[in-house]
Amino acid sequence: MPQPRTLPDLLEARAPLDSPALIERDRPVAYRQLLDESRRVAAGLAALGVTRGDRVALWLPNVPAWLATFFACAQLGAIAAAVNTRFRSHELADIVGRSGCKVLVYWPGFKRADFAGVLAGCDARALARLEHVVVYGEEGEALPATAIGKPALAYASLAASAPLATSAAGPDSGCAIFTTSGTTKAPKFVLHDQKTLIAHAFDVVTGFGLHAKSVLYLAPPLCGVFGACNALAAIAAGRPLVMTPSWDAAEALRQVDAHGVTHLNATDDAIAQLLAATPRTPVLPTVAFIGYAAFNPALDTIVARADERGLKLVGLYGISEIQALFARQDEHAPPEVRMLAGGRPVNADSRVRARDPETGRILPAGESGELEFLAPNSRMVEYFGNPEATASALTADGWYRSGDLGYTQADGRFVYLTRMGDSLRLGGFLVSPLEIEGVVQECEGIDACQVVGVTVAGMLKPVGFVTLKPGCALDEAAAIRQVSAKLAKYKVPVRLFAIDAFPVTEGTNATKIQKHKLRDLAQEKLARVL
Repeated sequence: MPQPRTLPDLLEARAPLDSPALIERDRPVAYRQLLDESRRVAAGLAALGVTRGDRVALWLPNVPAWLATFFACAQLGAIAAAVNTRFRSHELADIVGRSGCKVLVYWPGFKRADFAGVLAGCDARALARLEHVVVYGEEGEALPATAIGKPALAYASLAASAPLATSAAGPDSGCAIFTTSGTTKAPKFVLHDQKTLIAHAFDVVTGFGLHAKSVLYLAPPLCGVFGACNALAAIAAGRPLVMTPSWDAAEALRQVDAHGVTHLNATDDAIAQLLAATPRTPVLPTVAFIGYAAFNPALDTIVARADERGLKLVGLYGISEIQALFARQDEHAPPEVRMLAGGRPVNADSRVRARDPETGRILPAGESGELEFLAPNSRMVEYFGNPEATASALTADGWYRSGDLGYTQADGRFVYLTRMGDSLRLGGFLVSPLEIEGVVQECEGIDACQVVGVTVAGMLKPVGFVTLKPGCALDEAAAIRQVSAKLAKYKVPVRLFAIDAFPVTEGTNATKIQKHKLRDLAQEKLARVL
């Protein structure tokens, strides 16, 4: 049976299944219910004037209404712009304004975020093109009559419309915008079409071993490509997706047990919380596969720790531009391989290469350079509204330039090391700061380390910032001597500075360290002492 080519067709193909589409806070939602609600919401949005190519901002946590509205937009040929529920006023206004959203859907009563306060704090000029505000609510909640000076339309009234029978969906229709998580510039808008979201979802079904008895747990938020790809994979497999509005490790453990979850993908932070939430071993006895994305450098031992508790973690690789579950390691590999981000692409036709950013030479296996991807089943359409960025991200032969430092392996796998902007050209070699950070963290009293490059006498040199274990002081000279005994001279930090906490920014799935602020601080400190 051929794969559906549009999102509404995918949902319609799953409607006859007995399996629930969602188990949300222990409440089953059948595929036919999700399909019906999406068609009703599509009719409600059409009545508001939403048509092909229009943008609808989805600012909701993990609730069925997110998916119903997403599929509703797809039926209209409209584009759902996913907005991080942790964003503040400036970020919300920037995304809604620059993407030109016609409708905003949000949940004013959500307890984990002050949505109403954030919206009230937005620059009115940035929201000038916003025509309608739709407010989601649950039983017993009082809904506002207005929002940002506009009448607030209840989501329930959209969902009470007569189902829309017609569809403007097409395989090439742009349907989803995800924001990049840059820390120094305004995020870019990654636009995907319906056929690539579907194709990637089916690749994940095969590549992650989803089967007729699989039950998936949705740990990441739907507002990011990580969460959306997990949800679409569950629908492609025709299996239940267990979800709650927000992440809570203790509740996740209960849900996993109650519903026999077999597959789960999460960040290293979430997995550490699961380990801490229960003393039992195995931690998740029903889970057959758990993929993880490494975001927190302080959790570099998470794979070994999980192994001790009967939880075999598998490293993943994905980015918004080629989708979140692009590659995975082998669950049968040893821990030192499973802990690596990267692995084998889930689509057999995808290719990976590494290029020297200075010479343009395609590098042999094992040599680090910028990772480039040929990903016909999962690559974005464009950076929405930014043709210059789109052109610079693609090579003449159609490969996507990732901006990630890594290397390929002879058997077709690859390893991601770090962002190119965070990599260091030291002694003529591209070096991942993670290598240096790992050695520094072995020094007595040091809890975590971040290494940046700073120009000293015309040459780039590594400088380390460290946080300390409670009650410890930094012995800089001793730490540098210890590092010098383990690393080549050009990799040894010229200075180590203790810091109370690393500067961070909130990402969709995790907090990310702002390396640019550390570089500025390092340059400032060295200017005082050199």
